[in-house]
Formats: sequence, C-alpha cells, structure tokens
Amino acid sequence: MHPLIYDWNTVNAPARSGGRVMLDDETLRDGLQSPSVRTPTIEQKLRILHLIDSLGIETADIGLPGAGPHVVADVERLAREIVQARLTVQANCAARTVVADIKPIAEVSQRVGLPIECCAFIGSSPIRQYAEDWTLDRLQQLTDDAISFAVKEGLTVMYVTEDTTRADPESLRRLLATAIRAGAKRLCIADTVGHATPHGAAAVTKFVVSVIEECGATGQVGIDWHGHRDRDLAVINSLAAMDADGKVHGHYLTVKAAQATGEHQQSSAGLTPATGVRQAGASGLRHLHVVAKQKDAAGARAPEADALGQRQLPGFVNDH
Repeated sequence: MHPLIYDWNTVNAPARSGGRVMLDDETLRDGLQSPSVRTPTIEQKLRILHLIDSLGIETADIGLPGAGPHVVADVERLAREIVQARLTVQANCAARTVVADIKPIAEVSQRVGLPIECCAFIGSSPIRQYAEDWTLDRLQQLTDDAISFAVKEGLTVMYVTEDTTRADPESLRRLLATAIRAGAKRLCIADTVGHATPHGAAAVTKFVVSVIEECGATGQVGIDWHGHRDRDLAVINSLAAMDADGKVHGHYLTVKAAQATGEHQQSSAGLTPATGVRQAGASGLRHLHVVAKQKDAAGARAPEADALGQRQLPGFVNDH
C-alpha cells in the first residue's frame, strides 16, 4: 500500500485467487451492432485490428461469417493479416449454434492456416424460449450437434448462452453440461439485455464454476463474461465477473450505442485497484492515444481525453 494512500478496498476484502484475467475485443463484430454506427471499410477494420493487437488484448472477434459472403471475405482478410503481420492477438468468430454458421469459420481457418475459436451462441432464458417457441430439448440437441461438428473440424469452441443472467439454473446446467460433453473449452455468460447487477454477475459466474466442477472439467474449461450496458453497469459488472473468475468481452472503441459491451478502457484501468489482478498486456494501455485516430472509422467518438493521455487512467502510469 502506498504511504500516502489508505485503500479501504482492501479492508476485510476476500482473498484473491491471483489468476490471470484476459480480455476479448468485440469492436469488429458486436461493437458494430447499432443503427448509429456504419460498417468500417476493410482498410479501417485492418487498422482497428492492429490497434487491438498493440493494446496487448489476447483475443478479438473478427466477424460472423455465417451472415454471408461479404462477411466471409472480410473475416478471411483479417485472419490473413494476423498471419502475415505476425500479430499476437488470437482470432475468434461468432456463430449461431447451428452447423451452417460454423462451417464457414472452419473453412476460413483451414484456408488461412490460422486457428479460429468458434463462439457459438444460443438463447438460454425462459423468456427467449417462449418468444422463439423453443424447447430445452431442442436447444440441447442443437448444442450437441453444432459443437460436435465444430470439434471434428478442428475448431476450439466457446459456448455462449445468450441472456444467461435471466436464465434459470436448471436450464443453464443442462445446456452447459451438454456443451462441455460435446467438447466446448470455454463457457460465456452473456448479460444480453444489461439485466445484471454486480452481485448477480458474481453469482451467475460462480454458478457456472460449479457446473464445470460437477462435470469434472475444472482446469479444462474456462469462463467468459460478456456484459451489456443498458443500465450503465457494464464496467462494474465486468469487474465483478473478473473477481469471480471470468474473461471479459468488450471494446476500446465504444461504438455500440445503448447496449455496448463493457468498455475495456475502464475495465482494464480497474483491474489492479478493484480486483488485485493485473491484466496480461496491461502496459499496452500507453498506446490508447492511437484509438482516438480511429474515432471516425465506425462513425463513433472514441474517448479522446483518456486516449490522448490528458487524464491518467487509475491504476496505471501515464506515459504521455
């Protein structure tokens, strides 16, 4: 503790695991889902990809190729850039939990020679099942078929339960256990409508940990947190999920309007003071000034004050 600062955050605080926190950047996929955002050109996407890499972020969603040939072309170009430029960021792609969406991910991965994680998402809450006229049995079958196909194609799978924070425990247990048995290596908790509070974010993360333990997959299956900011709780919920053991999804370019995922800039800044865990590659925050240069790439304004180093990010040394 610094001699000039008394940190009440550490008083009677729970013991920290000291585990490694990772970040997944959603700028190039989920971050573009807004009527107020225009799709960047492939040149702008490539620039954003390099910025993500320069920040030391571990993984990035580079698109949903199941959406059509134009997305396949962009995803393949981005994947080739990772290979040719020898970037360290690892690629993943979103997909509905159906074989038709997963097949183009496998094809791009095989053509480029780059491992691409498949992030297969499926609705999990009773309200989603009611709205879509789905049964839990059908969701389980889709899960088993799609993940089994992905694994056979050599893809690593992240299984994303949409609307996790409003799903009942038994539905989640059945879906997550099915995914683990089929070969999923990560389970992603999605606060799709920004329903969670910090307590809820921690509670559902701990529940997923318990399901992994029940399946005998501790140490073999990781956890991700994907939060939305409908009630402006994305950052604090992300920190709560980190504390409970999760990787966090978000984007430095806050381009998604009312439902943007948790801003990495703030989440990263909060890692050390709030959780006692320093994110791998956190020193990359000194490169945030370059993000401001891309503020027009998607028709959105990047946080220039922090990005240009005019304010010191809490918990980190400002190099500018």
